[in-house]
Amino acid sequence: MLTDKRILLIIAGGIAAYKALDLIRRLRERGAFVRAVMTRNATEFVTPLAVGALASERAYTDLFSLDDESDIGHIRLARDADLVVVAPATANLVAKMAHGIADDLASTVLLATDLPILIAPAMNVRMWLHPATQANMALLRDRGVAVVDPETGAMAENETGPGRLAEPPNIVASVEALLSGANRPLAGRRALVTSGPTHEPIDPVRYIANRSSGKQGHAIAAALARLGAETVLVSGPTQEPPPNGVRLIPVETAREMLAACEAALPADIAVCAAAVADWRAGEEAGQKLKKTGGAPPSLALTENPDILATLSAPGSARPALVVGFAAETESVIDHAVAKRARKGCDWIVANDVSAAAGTFGGDSNSVHLITEAGAESWPALSKKDVGERLAARIADHFQATT
Repeated sequence: MLTDKRILLIIAGGIAAYKALDLIRRLRERGAFVRAVMTRNATEFVTPLAVGALASERAYTDLFSLDDESDIGHIRLARDADLVVVAPATANLVAKMAHGIADDLASTVLLATDLPILIAPAMNVRMWLHPATQANMALLRDRGVAVVDPETGAMAENETGPGRLAEPPNIVASVEALLSGANRPLAGRRALVTSGPTHEPIDPVRYIANRSSGKQGHAIAAALARLGAETVLVSGPTQEPPPNGVRLIPVETAREMLAACEAALPADIAVCAAAVADWRAGEEAGQKLKKTGGAPPSLALTENPDILATLSAPGSARPALVVGFAAETESVIDHAVAKRARKGCDWIVANDVSAAAGTFGGDSNSVHLITEAGAESWPALSKKDVGERLAARIADHFQATT
């Protein structure tokens, strides 16, 4: 419930602006005070009269309104709330936020505020996938802006793809999660999560890699962030979108991943879910290796740095809780127990990644949690649920030790 919470809703100009009316209604049903700011383009899709009728007071639209500036003003709008929600957030407004442009009331309020911000982007699929938009989104996420990612579906232009505004109940759930301190037991903690594969170059066009999709590591990072942890996600190449409220550091190789992890310290929690390549080419060819019709070239390998063992090593920079992953194809629990002892980490999450299990690239996982107390086998769950369950166990651990 959002009783006594004050929400500043900024509505940008896109066809999805009509959903803002339903969003206002749902926020007010939960007890929130909703004040709305509309861009000029937004008024082409829904009227200020309709928005004001559903909100807690009239809608604000004009940066240079003498009445508004003498009464409430853009600075007070930027301060007098618990949370700023931008829904829909168009590509134009996202770009303004990313680059500090303030040329109307909405963008000026966003530049002047120091409140938490939640944005729900909505735009044409090509606009959403454009490198400029993705770069702007990455910049905002890195600054701590929370995001309700757009959904995939039919567009107003008879196109289909990612870009549809998230449904109002999903936006409300994100608002409640951000404002509910009771559901954020990891608030004040720093978490470091690794995810995805690493790509180890052989020559400029070939590399050594594995089948990791990054889905599990990303789900863990998202779950830790939802519980209040300030979360850094160091990820190898993956198609997974960055989770809401998580700072993403993209890397390619194991050496880059280790450097990024060390730079992200200190942290209270480290979860090493990435499938890091154990070896790399001893020498990377400067040019593409060619087939000559003779014997194929030999590939000499050298060992990559051990990220889990490095983070688990005793010292002042060691996180209080280090969780590793063991991807096994046989004797899963036995190998995981041995790995925990060998690496020096606190917990190991072991899973079967044989072809029959369908773990790599799939949406579900069957894991065993290995701790000092022994092995605990979990039922088959979605990777999202595994992330939620592991994050909850981590929160319980810190509550029990404080």
